[in-house]
Amino acid sequence: MRSGAFITQQRKQKNMLLLNKISAWISASTLLLLTQHPVCTSAVTACGVFVDPPANIEIKDPGLLGQLSIHWTRPDSIQNLKDCTVRYQLRYYDTYEERWRSIRTLKLNFAAQFDLEKPVKVRMFTLLKCPCTNGTEVQGEETESVYTPELTGVEGSRIREFHCVFYGNEYMDCTWESGPAQPLNSQHHLYYWHSEMDETKECPEYIVISGVRRGCRFPRKSLKEFSTFNVCVNGSSPAGNLRTAFFSLEVQNHVKPAAVSYLRLRVSEMERLVKLDWAPPNGMVPEHCLEYEVESNTTMADGTDHQQRKGLENTSIDFLKEGESKKSCFRVRSKVNMYCADAGFWSDWSHIKCIASQETYVPAWDHLILVGLLVIAIVFILIICLSLWILRKICMKKTSKKGVLYTLYKQKLHENMPTILSPIFQ
Repeated sequence: MRSGAFITQQRKQKNMLLLNKISAWISASTLLLLTQHPVCTSAVTACGVFVDPPANIEIKDPGLLGQLSIHWTRPDSIQNLKDCTVRYQLRYYDTYEERWRSIRTLKLNFAAQFDLEKPVKVRMFTLLKCPCTNGTEVQGEETESVYTPELTGVEGSRIREFHCVFYGNEYMDCTWESGPAQPLNSQHHLYYWHSEMDETKECPEYIVISGVRRGCRFPRKSLKEFSTFNVCVNGSSPAGNLRTAFFSLEVQNHVKPAAVSYLRLRVSEMERLVKLDWAPPNGMVPEHCLEYEVESNTTMADGTDHQQRKGLENTSIDFLKEGESKKSCFRVRSKVNMYCADAGFWSDWSHIKCIASQETYVPAWDHLILVGLLVIAIVFILIICLSLWILRKICMKKTSKKGVLYTLYKQKLHENMPTILSPIFQ
């Protein structure tokens, strides 16, 4: 019995300790909540006022083919607060990349690029930091504004397959195909704009195929790299205006270098080493902006073909000749690398250089020596032949002259000699 009473008493003591701990925890939590500043307990109020979203949000189109201007004013609820920092967070939906983009600014305006063929969505809220917020930046409620551009023009007349290529950093061609329901006798117009232009301009040189405008050629001076390049293509027809198409690009991401024109192949028979080198392509693409891809095609003795491609940044590469190979061919192409652009197009392939196993390979400088020796030998033979011909002519002239003199001498001798001595000198 004593043992049971002792256990019961211990349980009561443990329960009392547990209740005391719980009471202490509740008291501490209540004290913390009561002493904490009320600003930190609300996401929409600070210093006794509501942190409202920016007021009078406007989305304006200044006619720059998708570069829109967003304006707003400070909310009325915080106009009278002093010594406060007010910032604004703006989020807009990038329909080109299909994702939200965010910026924070102290200003009351912002410009961004939008696709004017789709709704423009903008979301904003206010960020407030004052002495009464104890240095904490309080975020207000978010609001959304939507601007829906008006789509006009003949249904189905919008152009298709718009494609731009910046050839060798020298000129850019943008081409397109007609819409599926384009009316007869339609005429397209292209307009463009970038940040160094005061206003939009029309295509400087249209690409015309079979009497129809199918593209536009931009000289280098009309382009601007690492900047948004805006384009719109519209048009007119007897049935009404054509549907406008809008595009936005960065020209440095559309470069296509020229094809590699100089390619050299050298082979060392002793080391069975094939050395391929080339010169950077012609054009205005800086050499440090180029990367290369080498393709090798080897035909084996059993008739099978092996193909291999390898990327590299320099302008030479070594290959080991395969023992059973009959023929190996190589070609090179180039592209703008990741340090100079986010994207680009591969150039056309260079001409093909081949080697065959049955050939005797001589380094390039040996070929020059052999050609030089052959030229020297030919010149030497010609000099000898010319010298012999001149010597023969001289000899023939001397012989002819000697015969004439002897005949005259003999004639004079007969005339002056007595008749009796004439038989002696006949």
